[in-house]
Amino acid sequence: MEQYLKQLPKLAKDKHTENKKYFDKLKKKTPKDLDYKMQLIHDDVFKKTDCLKCANCCKTTGPLFTLADIERVAKHLRQKPQQFISQYLRIDEDNDYVLQSVPCTFLDHENYCMIYDVRPKACREFPHTDRKKFQQISNLTLKNVEICPAAFAVVEEMKKKMPL
Repeated sequence: MEQYLKQLPKLAKDKHTENKKYFDKLKKKTPKDLDYKMQLIHDDVFKKTDCLKCANCCKTTGPLFTLADIERVAKHLRQKPQQFISQYLRIDEDNDYVLQSVPCTFLDHENYCMIYDVRPKACREFPHTDRKKFQQISNLTLKNVEICPAAFAVVEEMKKKMPL
């Protein structure tokens, strides 16, 4: 897995132009059953994926924290929201709350999330490959294939099962 993760950015870069063209076509000619097909592909890929062996998302990127996320996680940690913000978060260039640093503060040495049950919405939904109206997040997906082996596999399966 370690070796594959090192190769993933290059693999994604090599496929970037091909993937971008595919997503451009997908936006212009969206299959009526895209959400249904995406759910099947997502489920199939994630049956074969052990996120605990990877955790690259937690090691390389930080999620956005909504106000609801902040309140939920702070309560779980028995902190006031402002305490949580001061201790763990910063405001980024888009004016969003994000972690002060990566890897994620809440990732332990065995790749388990210490706040899993109350983790941010962005973490719960990552890599967003089962999202409705998937064609609307192609730019995000192009970024996610660089860090998530499952997202990379989903896009490759899409191209095989839904040629455009």
